[in-house]
Amino acid sequence: MEKLTQRAKELALCYGASAVGVVTREMLAGGPPSADISYVLPRAGSAVSFCVPLDQAYIEDWFSKKSRKAHFQDNIRKNAIASGISLELANYLTQKGYPSTPLTANTSYRRDTKRGFLDEKPPVSHRYLAVRSGVGYFGLSGNVLTRKEGAAVILGSVVTEAELIPTEPLAGSENYCDDCRLCEASCASGYINGRERVSVTLGGLEFSYTQKRHHSRCDYVCGGFAGLHKSGEWSTWSPARFPIPEEDEAFYPALLHAVGPYLKRPKPDMAVFNVIMPGDKVELTCGNCQLICHPDKAVRKARYKMLTRSGVVVQHADGSREAVSPEKAREHLAGMDDDRRALYEELEAGSAGSKE
Repeated sequence: MEKLTQRAKELALCYGASAVGVVTREMLAGGPPSADISYVLPRAGSAVSFCVPLDQAYIEDWFSKKSRKAHFQDNIRKNAIASGISLELANYLTQKGYPSTPLTANTSYRRDTKRGFLDEKPPVSHRYLAVRSGVGYFGLSGNVLTRKEGAAVILGSVVTEAELIPTEPLAGSENYCDDCRLCEASCASGYINGRERVSVTLGGLEFSYTQKRHHSRCDYVCGGFAGLHKSGEWSTWSPARFPIPEEDEAFYPALLHAVGPYLKRPKPDMAVFNVIMPGDKVELTCGNCQLICHPDKAVRKARYKMLTRSGVVVQHADGSREAVSPEKAREHLAGMDDDRRALYEELEAGSAGSKE
């Protein structure tokens, strides 16, 4: 089994992964439902976890609002690569005589929860496999941090009947997370609650990270339905200015309210296909909590500074986007007629917009 384990790792690295680990079923015992690898393969013996790095060269332009396309395309490609590695590795192990199941990188959800796929619970959590096998460790945000690329990675996994040789989790001393809270500060939705922590036990080992608020916060802001930070000084790549509620209970109604305008705005030139989103497609306009978390704290601070000075994104009639000052963004919206302006923000009763 040692030779097969080594070959499995080599395959993942050869096809684009930057780190690979192996976790057994026993090492995940006692965890949440999404730590149970037998859910996707009843006779599962182990799972291979790996990460594919996002291109660091595109991240600063994303934060500074110089370029949206490069990182967006890179994110789509790396998700496809991670899913492809899973498929290739599962096929390899199956051909070796060990039935295996590939797990897509993202947007795959269970249907046996209370609200089905709307609960956004994965069949198996890539994060649990990654931290238990030593691919990375939990940061404050709950994202998996890797030693080299930080949180800027796409995770992938394969569950197999082969009882591959496991790898050890990383030592706590290797976790560079110092609770700087820039992940929380860079999140316009308030999804990360950095003052409360939760823990998960996997095979007798305890891992902790911050309590998340309702996942609809991330859908609403990262998906582009809204994006203006409460300071009014910067936004995500979304041109929409619909309110971002304080209470979790208000997010789902806010999301439903924003769907109509979202679908009527100029169509994005790129999209992520996701069955829980209107039209089965969603934009990528944020991801700040993941991208800001670099192992070098100086880089983290520099990225946060870029973000907070990047301005506010507006959308022109041709669909193009531009980051401008908060004052110019307000002028841009005020210059629209009411019908068009209503695609980006709530109108006050009795407002009368002029033609742009």
